[in-house]
Amino acid sequence: MLERLWRRFDGSDELLRRGGRIVEVSATHYAVHGLSEIARLGDIIEHRSHAGARHGEVVRIGREQVVVAPFERNSDAGIGDAVFRRGPLTIDPHDSWRGRSIDALARAIDNGPPLLRGDAASAPDATPGALQRQRVGTAFRTGVRVIDIFTPLCFGQRMGVFAGSGVGKSTLLAMLAAADAFDTVVVALVGERGREVREFLEDTIGAAAMAKTVAVVATSDESAMMRRRAPDTAMRVAEYFRDRGDRVLLVLDSVTRFAHALREVATGSGEAPVARGYPASVFTELPKLLERAGPGAEGKGSITAIISVLIDGDDHNDPVADSVRGILDGHVVLDRAIAEQGRYPPVNPLASISRLAAKAWSQEQKALVTRLKAMISRFEDTRDIRLLGAYQGGADPELDMAVRQVPLIYEALTQTPRDEPSADPFADLARHLKVKQNVDAGD
Repeated sequence: MLERLWRRFDGSDELLRRGGRIVEVSATHYAVHGLSEIARLGDIIEHRSHAGARHGEVVRIGREQVVVAPFERNSDAGIGDAVFRRGPLTIDPHDSWRGRSIDALARAIDNGPPLLRGDAASAPDATPGALQRQRVGTAFRTGVRVIDIFTPLCFGQRMGVFAGSGVGKSTLLAMLAAADAFDTVVVALVGERGREVREFLEDTIGAAAMAKTVAVVATSDESAMMRRRAPDTAMRVAEYFRDRGDRVLLVLDSVTRFAHALREVATGSGEAPVARGYPASVFTELPKLLERAGPGAEGKGSITAIISVLIDGDDHNDPVADSVRGILDGHVVLDRAIAEQGRYPPVNPLASISRLAAKAWSQEQKALVTRLKAMISRFEDTRDIRLLGAYQGGADPELDMAVRQVPLIYEALTQTPRDEPSADPFADLARHLKVKQNVDAGD
């Protein structure tokens, strides 16, 4: 029987009386004999090698051995290494975490002072019951005109941002994260390029918004377990502030890379793929994570979630995109063709929808948005005809109106992170159209 005194992440000592030894090692996992009777899925495992202490998580339990996925890039696991069970991962968020950057195991990575720990550990699943949640009904302004007009958001809503790579997804997420409506912002960067993390936090989000932000970072070169753990850690932090009564904004970039990490861990532990290489457990874990966001119980705060979905090959029927679309309360589609025209944010208003928009619009605004969408649709449907020179003004008054107005609408919706957030997007749109029409009349 192995016995060892180890030191936890938080510095406390605890005596572990049961252990095992590594009997098999692969590139992404290792197997341990001697822990099957006491191990539970999700338990943290510590083992010692010539490189020092290493940690992993139990992802499969068999009669004779358990399978562990390591947290480190290189676990340095060797046959016969001693392994000890640490129990489930505990995260103890604290108010002072705002303005800090942490990794998936809630360890500081910003060279700041040691993190203070809260009095109580967050529960691994603190989702309120379906009938205990508050109802969603209070809208807020993001400051991004195209979002506030066509897909307005409410506190506690879960909105997806669907985009291919390099279309402007991260820039739009940063603009949304800068909204003044929230007490706390939690940003989870999953699978991001390491060199872009500081740029995103310091430049794109900025010092003012970062003061109320907790960043959870797991870069693309980290292990699959760290990328898999990061969204859960971010959600636990968000749940802590929600239970304090805060209105929390959770930005997860991206859930697709989270799904990739789930796939890597699951296939490495022996699960069979069922849909384009994704095992069934991926489609179980996605709703378990995303359902934790939303309005809290009565008397608590809320978690408004902005979830980015990276569309592989611009295929919107990708299994992950299809699954996430059915879980969320709406989706914003970023179109590569719009970005190539130089219109930012490259939101396609015809393909985007907010299922809670009716709670945010007045009747006049709803009628106006319906009219705007009809004009934009008519303008886009006749683009090829107009390019061929087959369009003749005066034959169709509605098309004539669309040809005059839609380019001006596109101009009004164009916005960059350096622009001031819009306090009243409908008034800004009306003002822009009026100014342009007066200029044209003067000409």
